[in-house]
Amino acid sequence: MQRFIAVLLFSIVGVVGTAQAAKLTMDDKVGRWPRATTEEKVDFATRMGKAFSALSPGLDRNYFIKCLEETANIGNPGDIKLEEAVKMCVAVNAGPSEAGE
Repeated sequence: MQRFIAVLLFSIVGVVGTAQAAKLTMDDKVGRWPRATTEEKVDFATRMGKAFSALSPGLDRNYFIKCLEETANIGNPGDIKLEEAVKMCVAVNAGPSEAGE
């Protein structure tokens, strides 16, 4: 399951990474999230929701907005990239049977 998530993440990095400079990308630091506009946050979360909703229906736009808000505003995200935060959000959402695969 982890291999599938990694492959899926790396495959969308190319698509997400080619987005305009104003958009949040997987390479941006989590610290950029609080400074991003609402439109940028919704756009990024929508892209993640579309990419991961096939993995689990609960991984939708609203889930990613909530998870990334919590990740960015709790503790010190340091140099963590949004890619790593998205991986953490996906892992947290995995049920017990999915996490063991």
